[in-house]
Amino acid sequence: MRELQSLIAENGEEPPGGHSPQTSAGTSAFRQMPMQGHDHRHARGNVRRSAFRDQFFAGVSLDQWNDWRWQLSHRIRTRAELERFVRLSENELAAMDGGESLLPFAVTPYYLSLVSPTNPDDPVRRTVIPTVGELKIMAGEAADPLGEDSHSPVPGLVHRYPDRVLFLVTQVCSTYCRYCTRSRRVGDEQHHAQGARRADTRAALDYIRAHAEIRDVLISGGDPLTMTDERLEQLLRELRSIPHVEIIRIGTKIPAVLPMRITPSLVAMLKKHHPLYVSIHATHPAELTPQMIQACARLADAGIPLGSQTVLLRGINDSVDTMKELMHRLLLARVRPYYIYQCDPIHGSGHFRTPIAKGLEIIQGLRGHTSGYAVPAYVVDAPGGGGKIPLLPDYVVGREGGDLILRNYEGHLFRYPDIPADGGAP
Repeated sequence: MRELQSLIAENGEEPPGGHSPQTSAGTSAFRQMPMQGHDHRHARGNVRRSAFRDQFFAGVSLDQWNDWRWQLSHRIRTRAELERFVRLSENELAAMDGGESLLPFAVTPYYLSLVSPTNPDDPVRRTVIPTVGELKIMAGEAADPLGEDSHSPVPGLVHRYPDRVLFLVTQVCSTYCRYCTRSRRVGDEQHHAQGARRADTRAALDYIRAHAEIRDVLISGGDPLTMTDERLEQLLRELRSIPHVEIIRIGTKIPAVLPMRITPSLVAMLKKHHPLYVSIHATHPAELTPQMIQACARLADAGIPLGSQTVLLRGINDSVDTMKELMHRLLLARVRPYYIYQCDPIHGSGHFRTPIAKGLEIIQGLRGHTSGYAVPAYVVDAPGGGGKIPLLPDYVVGREGGDLILRNYEGHLFRYPDIPADGGAP
């Protein structure tokens, strides 16, 4: 506990449990809320989450449970802790005994309440509990497959595209995904508490100031919403003081894994720094609980545009039906589906990655079959630093005379009278 408080204080993150939810303006007062337009599966999910809290945290008040600092300080970090809540399979046990080769492990009590305690194939469970697949490195996998380090002019900053940068402001996440692109750098919370991040932040800000072509800054990490309101606002003020920075984005999974972090005070602070966008990492429809939806509503009500980013994962969300349900539920939560990412080939990711054909199949199953707003772009982040490359099914069949032959979502062919490059001028 003392080590975690030191980490958070050094990084500008609030000490978990440091304030009572009844006295801190920054604490979320989450309560059960109705979900219009959703089916009975979510009602059953609410019952399961409530039973989880009653069984394992009977002495914890609802105010404590809904305090993000309490959640952060009570993360499950070890096999012994996890076995209190989940019946681990032989595969999971072997993985957790795998030692140093594992990706970081931590999960909030809230997010663990979404996990099936008995089914190792549960989609949400597979995203956070290790399996032995992580210990197998396949051909083509790398610690830094996107070449971010080679595009990093100063520590903590990636400048891959001409007019925008990725600003990595923390190594801390409240919950660590098993397929994390930055598994090589996240999770070293003891090192992160030593203060090196502040010097890196200063160097990154100096670089942004010196490069007038940078108009868009994506704040990521780790998860920047593990930082305190004060530390995050200091960073936003610094960026807003740079005349050529037009847009600020925050990449986070907090609404899904720690929705009580989206407090009224956080939202009031964020809305002072428009235009500001939030990209939410969403994986599976089961994440769209009343608590996540309320967190998204608070952000949206503050005028913050919300987009989603989803990693395509084998056996978790790699079907048209699952992905369509996820996109529909995101739209109901006022989140615009933005990207489906092909899973990056980090070390030990083979059991998560799907063939590219699967992603194309999903896009083909969405386009035309549901609202255009529910159809994100499917992209591969090219290994070696090539950036995002969008992929589409073959809707253009070819040409016949001056006509373009097109295939629609039903598989029917149509002719479009294409205009010549010269506009038909004589």
